[in-house]
Amino acid sequence: MNIVRTVVRGCGGYLPERVLTNDDLAKVVDTSDRWITERTGIKERRIAAEGELTSAMGANAARAALDDAGLAPEDIDLIILATSTPDQTFPASAVTIQAELGITHGAAFDVQAVCSGFVFALATADNYLKSGQFKRALVIGSEVFSRILDWQDRSTCVLFGDGAGAVVVEAQKLNGALTDRGILAVSLRSDGRYRDKLYVDGGPSSTGTVGYVRMDGPEVFRHAVTKISEVIGATLTQSGYNASDIDWFVPHQANKRILDGAAKKLGLDPERIIITVDKHANTSAASIPLALAQGRADGRIKTGDLVLLEAMGGGFTWGAVLLRW
Repeated sequence: MNIVRTVVRGCGGYLPERVLTNDDLAKVVDTSDRWITERTGIKERRIAAEGELTSAMGANAARAALDDAGLAPEDIDLIILATSTPDQTFPASAVTIQAELGITHGAAFDVQAVCSGFVFALATADNYLKSGQFKRALVIGSEVFSRILDWQDRSTCVLFGDGAGAVVVEAQKLNGALTDRGILAVSLRSDGRYRDKLYVDGGPSSTGTVGYVRMDGPEVFRHAVTKISEVIGATLTQSGYNASDIDWFVPHQANKRILDGAAKKLGLDPERIIITVDKHANTSAASIPLALAQGRADGRIKTGDLVLLEAMGGGFTWGAVLLRW
């Protein structure tokens, strides 16, 4: 039986040039390299240059993904950008990327699910492609969280960085077997009762300002491992695979202790986790595609590998995607 699957054709990433180390941060806020490293696993992060926009970083990541896929911009008919830091309130930054790439057909829009944004965007693209409405999509995560941080709040400013990542996905007719390439299972969750645990204290309809990131760190950590483990379990059950079958676990890069805790609870081999949080910090919706790009660039992720993606973000939102590369 032939079915349509959403297959990854290529991926790419972009990081700003400026590196901000833990020691650099210790000069402006009461913290230290040891304090940050022990609690988060972060050593450094990238900071966007003045005037460097979410759309520009996203376009750079998209170009890298297109090059990796061996495709041209005109081959794309759908762009979905996951971001919590758009260039403007409107229009969607995805249309700016569309214009920068020279694409004048198809559709482009933003998705906002904070750190889960890329997983939600990929799931959205999967449904559009399987329905036959579009053929190929760019799914992008791009963030400039440095511009919504309170740089005097050491509980948040040490955690985040800027960057962008992208994948090119296309609809392909396959035989419907577990060995198919492409997206095999998706699970998405949200629970607005926890919206005040991780949020930005501003917005157009509330304060008329952009605001800053605020977080109840212990509460986020407490929920993260449990919710991540649950949604991964549901995704594996849906697919027919077990945790031992996974070749690579590519989680949202929020905190190494959360990653280690989720992997341990699921019995995942630590050597099979792609970790970039030490170099990138938490780049929100950009973290998973940036980690995928790193895993491809260094030769770890290969065609045919079973790859598990997961994320949790403000809202709370959380989700997982299982795919064969």
